[in-house]
Amino acid sequence: MQDIAAITSTSFNILFSRLPRSFDLDWTARRYEALLRRREIKSAKDLLHLALAYAAGGLSLRDTAAWAALQGLARMSDVAVLDRLRGAALWLEKLLAAILVERAATAPPGPARRRIRLIDATTVSAPGSTGADWRIHVEYDPAARHMVGIEVTDGRAAESLARFTIGAGEVVIADRCYAKARDLRAVRQAGGDFVVRVGWNALRLRHADGRRFDLFAALALLGHGEQAEAMLELLPERNRGSTVPLRLVMLRLPAEAAERGRKRARRRGQKQGKRTQPNTLRAAEYVLLATSLGSEVTATDLLELYRTRWQIELLFKRLKSLIGLDDLPADDPDLARTWLYAKLIAALLTEDLARQILDSPPCAERRAEPPAVRLARPAHAL
Repeated sequence: MQDIAAITSTSFNILFSRLPRSFDLDWTARRYEALLRRREIKSAKDLLHLALAYAAGGLSLRDTAAWAALQGLARMSDVAVLDRLRGAALWLEKLLAAILVERAATAPPGPARRRIRLIDATTVSAPGSTGADWRIHVEYDPAARHMVGIEVTDGRAAESLARFTIGAGEVVIADRCYAKARDLRAVRQAGGDFVVRVGWNALRLRHADGRRFDLFAALALLGHGEQAEAMLELLPERNRGSTVPLRLVMLRLPAEAAERGRKRARRRGQKQGKRTQPNTLRAAEYVLLATSLGSEVTATDLLELYRTRWQIELLFKRLKSLIGLDDLPADDPDLARTWLYAKLIAALLTEDLARQILDSPPCAERRAEPPAVRLARPAHAL
């Protein structure tokens, strides 16, 4: 991504041509007060070029000022660059949203199967910070291999499925922190389905006849490597709302993997300065999945399906290692937001270019749908 700072105006025009035609840069720059005075920076296009050079190019404010002079873009001090960039955050946020909207509108029809959506978040810290100052929430399409939803919040904002719209017929896959009764019920009410990993105390569950579900009694019946499932009801939080039918799939890990799970649980407790609860150590030996998908999808298939969640983890690794998303240089909130949005815009443009290559011969001829999930014997019913 360092090359973005060095590209010529002709090369930048290629990137510029990939932006949504419906998003009028100059009009929106005025509307969102990103470009009210046109002294050094004469156009919204130049302002975007400046933001990409600073963020995606990995330049300091002083280097960005020098780069702008060398490119003939503007003669500015680093303080003037700071002022321009601080005012561009909201405008860049709207541009990022417009790119995602156009991407959804122009997506080619997919195969006649359920669309999968992976949802997760990653954190970014300001210079010298020891905590999470910003959180990037992402919705990812593993079939198309690109992001379809992004939201930037401060580090205190919770991770939630409600940040994204899950449409009818879509299946959302998410990790433990997204197992919230209210959000899961909203997915079902919208006509979607969910596959989420859960902790031992994340959800209130009962049998369909009203009996309390004893999780650890069910887990005790499993040997290492064995799996089972139970048809249950999800109770609403604080008894507000209706119950949601779901299946709980339980897999006891092989002995070595179970021991690694217990070690991870202990390390998390030590990192948080807390004593690890015995039930947490017991649950660390298992993979627990809650899903609204019916019995036509076997428990083995669901476990295979959940493994696709690693694709969004790999996305975060690419964003941080290749474009430096975790190298935030600014502690000023407005400048940090501009930097983050410019980085993410560059990431979206890179995804589009990569997809164009993959959709061209000979790559297109070699691309295939992910292999069908293998079938296995049904799990024990509890």
